[in-house]
Amino acid sequence: MIVCDTGPLVAILNSNDADHRRCLDLLERHPGPLLIPSPVLGEVCYFLETRVGPEAEATFLESIANDEIKLVDLTQADLLRMAELVRKYADFPLGAVDASVIAVAERLDVGEVATLDRRHFSAVRCRRREPFRLLPD
Repeated sequence: MIVCDTGPLVAILNSNDADHRRCLDLLERHPGPLLIPSPVLGEVCYFLETRVGPEAEATFLESIANDEIKLVDLTQADLLRMAELVRKYADFPLGAVDASVIAVAERLDVGEVATLDRRHFSAVRCRRREPFRLLPD
C-alpha cells in the first residue's frame, strides 16, 4: 500500500516532466494499492488541466473510476489531524493537500508515501514509530 501525493501523479501523465520516468517506474513496480486522499484529486486535476491538457485529466479520472487508483475519503479525525499539522507547520507552509496525505497514511498505517516534495514530507514528524519511506528514491 502506498499513499500518493500530487507530484508523482502529474509527472506520470506529463511525458515532458523531469520526473516522468522515475515516477512511472515506481508505480509500475509497486504492488499497490495506490491510495490518494480526496484533496489530492482536485489538485492533480488542476495541474493536469493547466499544464498538460484535458486528455491527461480525463485519463487520470478514468484511472480512479476503473479502480486503478483508490480514492480515500477524509474522516473527521483526518480533518482534525490536518488542522493540527497545518498549524504546527505554518512556517513552511504545509497546506491541506500535503496534510491530508500525512493524515491518511497515519490513519491507515501506511509506511510509504509517493511524493516529489521531500522538503515538506521529510520535516514533518508523523505519529508512526518510523518515518515515512518517501518514494521514488
